[in-house]
Amino acid sequence: YHSQFSSSDADTILVSSEDTMYRIPSFTLRNTCGLFRTLAAPAQQLVQSDKDTSVPIEVAEKDKVLAKVLSMICGLHTENWESIGEVEDALSLVQKWDAPGPLSIIRGAITAPVFLAEPLRLYALATRFGWEEEAQLASTHTLAMNLYGDEHRASLERVSSHHLLVLLRFHRRRRDEFKNMVDGEGMFEAGNATRYLCVGCTKEVSNHTWREFKSRMFCEMDRRPLGDTLVGLEMEEWAEATACWSAKCRKTDCGRVQYNKLDTLRDIKKCIDRLPLHI
Repeated sequence: YHSQFSSSDADTILVSSEDTMYRIPSFTLRNTCGLFRTLAAPAQQLVQSDKDTSVPIEVAEKDKVLAKVLSMICGLHTENWESIGEVEDALSLVQKWDAPGPLSIIRGAITAPVFLAEPLRLYALATRFGWEEEAQLASTHTLAMNLYGDEHRASLERVSSHHLLVLLRFHRRRRDEFKNMVDGEGMFEAGNATRYLCVGCTKEVSNHTWREFKSRMFCEMDRRPLGDTLVGLEMEEWAEATACWSAKCRKTDCGRVQYNKLDTLRDIKKCIDRLPLHI
């Protein structure tokens, strides 16, 4: 018997796939799990007057999962979750048993850092159980990912087609809204105006370096919609950024710098900050 579930007073015996036995009061199972309420009558027949002759009920789950779920059902101490895979297995059992108590406990812990480290699997779980706030948080943490990368295929296959489309549209929306803002003349007149004149000499200047820089930022937002690389040190190594910051008026006696680097970076960050944060 499992050390936490070995009381001779308990009248129901569960057996894990690893052949460990668990004694649980039938009253507890019936009052916490819909499955055992529907099986109440057959279960009664399985329990003899001598508790040691009770017929064990086999459970497909391993000890780690079964012990955690039973601990939540019985109000006992539960060890910390080690991975999101462990939670997925527990939720599968909880769903099978129709146990709302453990389900609410798991939901309260599902946004811990160990789970946010795998936001796609967390998003799949949250959308599967209709947990809107948790799904929104998970969607935010997916922004650092390129969803089209092969390394994410297995995780994406766990997401329903509807919720996968919602997530893809969210990523695309951030990319497209960013593009619309940097294409406008409000904050970026020097680069986007059809005919922009040098402030120093009034000679018309070319904005091709800004257009190439915008194209690179668009590709980067497509790859990583979080946008953190657009205002970080990584951008300093881009050839397009270097060309943009060093662009000057071509008139010999002028040579004025076309784009104010600090102001432009500040405005780019403003654009990123205005983007939606979750689905």
